[in-house]
Amino acid sequence: MTRASALILNTFHELEDPMISRLNSIFTKIYTIGPLHALYKSLLLQSNSSNSIGLWKEDKSCMTWLNSQPLRSVIYVSFGSLVNLTRLQGLEFWHGLVNSGKPFLWVVRPDLIVGESGIDPMELEIVTMERGFIVSRAPQEKVLAHPAVGGFLTHTGWNSTIESINAGVPMIC
Repeated sequence: MTRASALILNTFHELEDPMISRLNSIFTKIYTIGPLHALYKSLLLQSNSSNSIGLWKEDKSCMTWLNSQPLRSVIYVSFGSLVNLTRLQGLEFWHGLVNSGKPFLWVVRPDLIVGESGIDPMELEIVTMERGFIVSRAPQEKVLAHPAVGGFLTHTGWNSTIESINAGVPMIC
């Protein structure tokens, strides 16, 4: 990295000014061009394209559910594409969400819960129907931009963090 003529970073000065200042003592050219997902989205809008980037098919049914929720009332829960939870951790999060008394949208990937006795997503969904909504994959940027979403329980992956900041949604990390 020290042989690079410049650094191009998916961030912005207001978010990481102290770190960028430290990097400036090592590198003479630093370009902060983030958030890149917002740039990509604006380019798609300009080209009238509907291409989307993703590893899994998104379940857009949650958008209809969000439309029926009060303004800033929903906690959006997603632990990204790599984080795994034990059965006990998954149950603790689920109990916390249900006991909060707040509506929640929870992304439960098929491989989120690991171990011998995983949690059956269908069982979670049936018990959760009154207060929450569970999907295996959500259109995260659209969810975060939805007026019903008032908070984001996240693993603080870089994309999730930048998308949440861009949407102005507070995070529980």
